[in-house]
Amino acid sequence: MWFGSLGAVVFVATVHGQGGTPPSEANHFIATPAGWVHPKTPWGDPDLQGMWSISYVGSVPLERCAGGGGRGRAEAAPCDLNKAFLTEQEYQERLKAAGQQPDRHAQAIAEGNFGRALLSGVTDPTSVQRQTSLIVDPPTGKLPELTPEGKRLSARMRSSWAAAGETNQTWDGPEDFDTWDRCITRGMPSSMFPFRYNNGVQIMQVPGYVILNMEMIHEARLVPVDGRPGVSPAIKEWMGESRGHWEGNTLVIVTTNFKPGASMTNIGVMGSPPGNRMPTSEQMTITERLTRLNNDFILYEIKTEDPVVLTRPWTARFPLKLDPKYEWWEYGCHEGNRTIPDYVHTSRAERAKAAGGASSNR
Repeated sequence: MWFGSLGAVVFVATVHGQGGTPPSEANHFIATPAGWVHPKTPWGDPDLQGMWSISYVGSVPLERCAGGGGRGRAEAAPCDLNKAFLTEQEYQERLKAAGQQPDRHAQAIAEGNFGRALLSGVTDPTSVQRQTSLIVDPPTGKLPELTPEGKRLSARMRSSWAAAGETNQTWDGPEDFDTWDRCITRGMPSSMFPFRYNNGVQIMQVPGYVILNMEMIHEARLVPVDGRPGVSPAIKEWMGESRGHWEGNTLVIVTTNFKPGASMTNIGVMGSPPGNRMPTSEQMTITERLTRLNNDFILYEIKTEDPVVLTRPWTARFPLKLDPKYEWWEYGCHEGNRTIPDYVHTSRAERAKAAGGASSNR
């Protein structure tokens, strides 16, 4: 952790002791009130249930100083790679600027521009944050370098999203597209990062299980917390196989047994590398920590390790805010989805036309 393991231990112990903690970088400036008592389920587990939209941190880029990343321009220089949080003055200035932004959805409705209203209306609202990147380790807020094997696997990946410097993409079949193009999965860890829409994460609990219900691609992560052993390593899943346990009031989820193929990052997450070409392997392990700070906030942390493709692990951390009024929309990706066949047919037609033109010019 960027603020040091000792600081993390002290912080977690204080929260567990219900003594209250003031805002600081360690808890992302979210206080735990003195005397606050962590809610419990009827069977005695810490209660994390509710709707926790990831769009709350949708204004924060994955990588520091990356700005919009693959779907926007880089942040203007100078940008300090070692600055994890804005100052109070900078934060207040951004809050003021955000308050002066027009409601583009309402504006488009008033103008009768319903096409623009639709595009703006399906984008989940975000909130100004003090943190400068979702990634907190490495301390620069940047993804680690790939290993030689990781680079080899990355070069073999295909996607409708162009990688840096890639031109003249061609498509001949479904295998030329990534798992997100095909509405299969965003995979892990990118499924836990904010997108433009469908950011709902509903946490449900029953005795022995915690369920993380994901709005995008309607994937439900079932996490046993009853101490059962893991399944056979021969069983691989896109979202992996999770096992959870409680450390005080913190839920710790360790996920292994991943089916490789999905990209570790996703261009839909602001500040991500272009191209959806960050591979994963069967050796990937993801460790998540969910600590409720008060009635309204959970501090969420996700650490990704994959010695096959990464030169070192990386960790993201950010708050989740309870949003009981969040509107959950169906993610009907496959219904009427013509994207894949249209890409393939157009690519083949363009190549055939180019070949015919070249032939007639000779």
